[in-house]
Amino acid sequence: MSAAVALDLLRMLRGAGIDAWVDGGWGVDALLGEQTRPHADLDIVLPATHLARAREVLSGAGFVALREWLPTALAMRHPDGREVDLHPVTPTADGGGDQELFAPDPPFHYGPPTTGFLDGQGVPCVSAETQLRAHMGYEPQPEDRADVVALAARFALPRPEGY
Repeated sequence: MSAAVALDLLRMLRGAGIDAWVDGGWGVDALLGEQTRPHADLDIVLPATHLARAREVLSGAGFVALREWLPTALAMRHPDGREVDLHPVTPTADGGGDQELFAPDPPFHYGPPTTGFLDGQGVPCVSAETQLRAHMGYEPQPEDRADVVALAARFALPRPEGY
């Protein structure tokens, strides 16, 4: 997926009134201000109250459900290969949100979004601190290690344990 495609998808969602923040690999690249690796999908954080509208908009554009792991996530795919992974959250007082995970795990807290850049365009995205916390609790792949090293260096943050 190119940055232009990611931006088009983000514009489509935001144009439908959906508050969407970029997460995952594109979120890391938005924070870094450049594409550092290929991405298969666009991860989006959105208020849980916007999930039905997002599904409707994406379905109307030809996307079908790929994985329904609700209330944690909903992945949708277009026949042309574009994928969007939606991460619904319950908004919190700090401007972020809590994502329900599968029991017995407690919710994952996303701090307030910040601004990153895809192809030089400002986009709301998950903060570096939240990105680093999201990289904990599983066996990292080489791209996870590269993301963590790059974010920690750019934002002078400590690397999570195991990195």
